Amino acid sequence: MFEHVEVLGSSADEILPRRLLRLGSSLERLFDGEKPDAIALERVFAQQNLPSVMGVAQISGVVMFLAAQRDIPVALYTPNEVKAQVTGYGSADKAQVTTMVTRLLGLGAPPKPADAADALALAITHAWHLGRGGAPDRVGKGTAPTNETPAQRAWREAEARAGQKRRPSR
Repeated sequence: MFEHVEVLGSSADEILPRRLLRLGSSLERLFDGEKPDAIALERVFAQQNLPSVMGVAQISGVVMFLAAQRDIPVALYTPNEVKAQVTGYGSADKAQVTTMVTRLLGLGAPPKPADAADALALAITHAWHLGRGGAPDRVGKGTAPTNETPAQRAWREAEARAGQKRRPSR
């Protein structure tokens, strides 16, 4: 059941450790208030905009750390998986995702800011994953999740291959 959406932010003028502290403290407040059943995050991957990817990866690490401390399961989804689930088209644009999130949740107006619609799309994707009998925790178990999509399977297999290549030889 949808209960709450909140977009957290920090000033670009602050140094990175302070920004992560501000966001981490806000996340602790949320996680310790009414403990969520699960957390769904966008899987970080290299794009053209490396600084943006680094920022998302850093805060995702903080989220996963805080979730693990509280034994809250975390699931990761690629942007294309989320778009495909919510709109039926893996290359949908932000406006299409926002429109479908608004319709699916029966909202009177589109969520603001746009990041709220993205977060809600992730939550919808994860709820549907669980509704199909998927595993609640898809991160860090070292085994294949149940009912994974072909895209999830390909991503997991690619990560496993990359991990094997990175291991130093003895």
